[in-house]
Amino acid sequence: MRVLVVVFMAAVLAVPVAHASERHPTLDELEGEVMCPVCGTTLDQSSSPAAQQIKRVIASRIAAGDTKSQIKNQLVAEYGDAILAAPQHKGFGLLAWWLPIAGIIAAAAIVGAGAWRWSRRREPLLAGPPLDPALEARLNDELRRFDD
Repeated sequence: MRVLVVVFMAAVLAVPVAHASERHPTLDELEGEVMCPVCGTTLDQSSSPAAQQIKRVIASRIAAGDTKSQIKNQLVAEYGDAILAAPQHKGFGLLAWWLPIAGIIAAAAIVGAGAWRWSRRREPLLAGPPLDPALEARLNDELRRFDD
């Protein structure tokens, strides 16, 4: 029950932070979410002239009061979807978010079913033909000797 309360409180507290970030993004925040079109890394890892120019565009848009979505939409309109470090959460980009999760769930189900079938197929350890009465008597005598 405590875990549910903690998760709920974390979700409730995260919503205002996400909205504040949307309204007042920082250059550092957007540098990690936008790719350099020249070197294929995020802007915070690139020092190419193209990356520097995009950083200046982002800084000017932040100064003009644009939201994170508006800045990203402008960059996508100018450079295409490849400018974003992560696929968008709509349309075909949504498939890129859900396909790995579905793959992990399917793999876990397959491994679980295989393990269950493997454990059910094994024969019990005590299964087999009964012992010869003379051999069983000899075995019991030997075991008694070790118990004493």
